Amino acid sequence: MLREILLHLSQSSTARTLVTHAPFASTAARRFVAGERVEDGIRAARELNQQGLAVSLDYLGESVRNREAARAAADVVLRVLDRIAEEKLDANVSIKLTQMGQDIDEAFLHENVGRILDRAAAADIFVRFDMEGSAYTQRTLDFFRRLWSEGRRNIGVVIQAYLYRSEADIRALVELHARVRLCKGAYQEPPSVAFPEKRRVDENYVRLMRILLTEGNYPAIATHDEAMIRATRDFAAEKGIPTSAFEFQMLYGVRRDLQQQLVKNGYRVRVYVPFGEAWYPYLMRRLAERPANVLFMANAVLRESPLGALLGRGNGRR
Repeated sequence: MLREILLHLSQSSTARTLVTHAPFASTAARRFVAGERVEDGIRAARELNQQGLAVSLDYLGESVRNREAARAAADVVLRVLDRIAEEKLDANVSIKLTQMGQDIDEAFLHENVGRILDRAAAADIFVRFDMEGSAYTQRTLDFFRRLWSEGRRNIGVVIQAYLYRSEADIRALVELHARVRLCKGAYQEPPSVAFPEKRRVDENYVRLMRILLTEGNYPAIATHDEAMIRATRDFAAEKGIPTSAFEFQMLYGVRRDLQQQLVKNGYRVRVYVPFGEAWYPYLMRRLAERPANVLFMANAVLRESPLGALLGRGNGRR
């Protein structure tokens, strides 16, 4: 029930206004969002690299229907690519196609994303296309195939395990030898297109993970679920798949202890680092994915509030 409420709030303009203008909200969000500026994302990437973690930088935003705004979003990504190259960071970028003009027209989207891919290819940087709600799944894959047919090879895509169609999509991408990030999915979907039960999502996730590890091209296993991570490690060990053949991916600020433990155990871990002013819908989906994050946020807001400060001073006097 809490998950459904949070996912609904992620799409509510009223809730967005209330939260983004609330005192202390942006401070509390910093656990999961690096900041609002390019420099904030680059700083986070630099710090994570120093800890042995790779990075995927994501300039937050989606559902853009204005050409100027879509071009401006692409310009930000170009600046990120330049900074990655200048600082020689172990980082790539993730983009959402609706932020780049997918809902404007295909020709514009192709031109706008093409600017990013050209700059990224010149710097040998990989670009991942994030997957959005199921209404965009086929359109995103069709666009990906178009670019692939044009010879673009510095691109990859995300597949969501909660969709019924995902096994067929993964098998088609494996045939292309394309790179896939596997995640569970973070949008509110009807039972006509997605598994409604967590157990079924988990079962499908493991099934898809096994296909990617045995047949895929350097797949990204994106999860914080220790059961899914254990299943991945056990399967890779059973099949003799080296740790260099895949990577785990996790979100910025989530299970940092687990990220470090995997690195110590010899696994490659990439942290998805979001930044930008459009942090509200991203944050709501993260809270929906893991209820423990709600408690963390509540504690963070309390600590930053006048009441929290008062309680803190009281604790200090005892």
